[in-house]
Amino acid sequence: MAVRLLISVLIISLFSFTYASDPAPLQDFCVAVKDDEAKVFVNGKICKNPNMVSANDFFFPGLNKPGNTSNALGSKVTLVNVNQFPGLNTLGISLVRIDYAPYGLNAPHSHPRASEFLFCVEGTLFVGFVTSNPEDPNVKNKLFTKTLYPGDVFVFPQGLIHFQYNVGKTNAFAFAGLSSQYPGVITIANAVFGSDPPINLDVLTKAFQVDANVIKYLQAQFK
Repeated sequence: MAVRLLISVLIISLFSFTYASDPAPLQDFCVAVKDDEAKVFVNGKICKNPNMVSANDFFFPGLNKPGNTSNALGSKVTLVNVNQFPGLNTLGISLVRIDYAPYGLNAPHSHPRASEFLFCVEGTLFVGFVTSNPEDPNVKNKLFTKTLYPGDVFVFPQGLIHFQYNVGKTNAFAFAGLSSQYPGVITIANAVFGSDPPINLDVLTKAFQVDANVIKYLQAQFK
């Protein structure tokens, strides 16, 4: 009996993980209330009174305007998630516009809660993602890459490290759709070398198999 119960619990747990996603709406819509106006904290956003909802809650302007790429990486990501667009609450979707200066990079990063499809609107983008660790330690993570031109689409599976690089001599931009109202983002270099407090030096020198001065130099780039 105990074994049967344990098996049942394991099966239910597996199904729970299989179908895990953003919460599904239980009504036509659930326009988000701003965090600083909410009286409670929940996993997601609480709903605005439906009688107070207007068409503006389902509208977001301005994605025709290029982002400012005057930075070290030469790229700018304009977010349109539930924090900027309350009407996305419970819908399981969000959007970004990404602008790239010539040779601009959207650095390797991952989205812990979403898959992403990227639509190249202008320019030439070299894009790719890396698979998770193989079970066999002798097998390397596999890299999938493609060069995109206007009208091309590429997909990045949920949680995998990916990037985009403008290989052209002119500006480029793309739109990306994500399968979460709040996908989250982990930029790999920032997270590893720019955390607060910093990751222990011994940990990083061991992990990267380099001299401590190399790690100190890299950490200094993110202060």
